[in-house]
Amino acid sequence: MKKLSVNLTFQVIVAIVLGVLAGLLFPGFAPAARLISQTFINMINMLIAPIIFVTLILGIARMSDMKKLGRVGGKALLYFEIITTFSLATGLIVANLIRPGEGVDPSAISPAGAASGTRPLTFATTGTTAPFDWMDFIAHIIPHNIFDSFAKGDILQILFFAILFGIALSRMGNFGQPLITTFERLSKVLFNMMEYIMRLAPIGAFGGMAFTVGNFGLKILGPMSKAVLAVYLTCGLFVFVVLGLIAYYNKFSILKYLRFIREEILIVYGTSSSESVLPSMMQKMEQLGCSRSVVGLVIPTGYSFNLDGTSIYLSIALVFLTQVFHLHMSLTQQLTALGILIVTSKGAAGVTGSGFIVLSSTLAVLKIMPVENVAVLLGIDRFMSEARSITNLIGNGVATIVISKSEKEFDESAYRRATET
Repeated sequence: MKKLSVNLTFQVIVAIVLGVLAGLLFPGFAPAARLISQTFINMINMLIAPIIFVTLILGIARMSDMKKLGRVGGKALLYFEIITTFSLATGLIVANLIRPGEGVDPSAISPAGAASGTRPLTFATTGTTAPFDWMDFIAHIIPHNIFDSFAKGDILQILFFAILFGIALSRMGNFGQPLITTFERLSKVLFNMMEYIMRLAPIGAFGGMAFTVGNFGLKILGPMSKAVLAVYLTCGLFVFVVLGLIAYYNKFSILKYLRFIREEILIVYGTSSSESVLPSMMQKMEQLGCSRSVVGLVIPTGYSFNLDGTSIYLSIALVFLTQVFHLHMSLTQQLTALGILIVTSKGAAGVTGSGFIVLSSTLAVLKIMPVENVAVLLGIDRFMSEARSITNLIGNGVATIVISKSEKEFDESAYRRATET
């Protein structure tokens, strides 16, 4: 097993390097490379909904005390809110210190420059774009047709249905045991499928990198390098300082944890999608010592509510755009923007481009500039996507360990075996 793990890690690294070279030398290969990468991600996506559904049902069905379900869910949401807010604030601070948008000429890198202005920044109250509606977001969680939710891969709706299903099954006692056994067998089948698909990860990573470099090139990084640097620097500081301190407080090593999920990190880097390793990450966290019930609840929920990397990107990108278009944001206005980002960031799923979409919706709410100005970021969004996706991945794993330890459902012996091999 260890040999296979090392081989896959090496293969993904080689694939990423070859993908960069292919993109540079054969930019016309980009459309085919995108198809390769998207095909791999689609293969993973087809397993995400059923794996989340089955895993969460099994975790809840085994909980004899329903108070425990509410306690675990409450702890997870509170943790997500605190850490996400902290990541947003960290991004704002770093962006104000580095000032990545200064000196960038928007007209030279994007047609959005025509939409710019040098007017003072104000929070307008009128506009044609509807603002984010928190009540609509909550109402959307409840599916009107669960089969439609599975077809669309709507994780929040699947979570809601799975929780109700698991609670109902747990109350059936011995009568529901045969169905639990069936779900256990189905879970093994799904994870076996996932293991076969993950063997294609090097091909998916190759396609992802070849598309990124071939389609956008590296020259775009010249005038925009400070923005990319700010995102990577902030994500790095967040992982090793903030999450590192959280790990230290909870008595586990952030470095050992990162080493254990190195394959997932490399795959996410190559595909720019944290969802590409969601099933694998759930399995890894169980191997690391976290209980299945906690993993099944925290990991999927975190993909919508604990996007640390996306939060960092959103705050930096917002400040970057105001600097590019010479719009001044006071401290009060930045804090107001922070509050809005706390809400709008919750609807993002861990898929490629979600941060870009949420940024557009946030600007629509703030009404500080034309939404089309975000086109300035199109060229470098993909390069920053890797950093935020990896940070999302790492943050959700740390959250799972923290919640497992708080529930005293963390197997220390399994953790030692996993991190010492």
